[in-house]
Amino acid sequence: MTSATPNTSASNEEEFRMGVMPRAELSLATSRIAKERATQANTKEFAGFEFEEAVAVLSVLKSLKTPTIVLDAKAEGTLNEIETASQGAAFDRAYLAAQLKNHEELYELADNYLTNAPVDESDDAEMQGRRLATLARATFKEHVLICTRISRELQGQTMSA
Repeated sequence: MTSATPNTSASNEEEFRMGVMPRAELSLATSRIAKERATQANTKEFAGFEFEEAVAVLSVLKSLKTPTIVLDAKAEGTLNEIETASQGAAFDRAYLAAQLKNHEELYELADNYLTNAPVDESDDAEMQGRRLATLARATFKEHVLICTRISRELQGQTMSA
């Protein structure tokens, strides 16, 4: 296991995978909690989908021999915020805020990799990384939009309560 502070740039497929790994681990941990504690229906539904996605992404990353990452202090802080958030709308907001930030970073990582990393079509690993990033980028963007929409729903509930 290695520890790394993830950034949102990657010059090759290994750096891309290493950037996704800690974010997927954080998503898995926070979504595991949110599946049980989320109270708003769309938040709870998203947590279930996100949990399953994180399991799948981590499975793919591990099959590609990506080292498991120990969460850094920032990620541990985010996980602690989720674990200690008050039940109800406050928890849902904290979870969605963490997921929104995580998916914004994931989208930026995939987009930067696909836009800026040189393409070597003779390198099977690099091409596999590009295919993974291409599929993942679309999902990351979708999850940014979903988290934003659900967060707005929660704000509306708070304002009308």
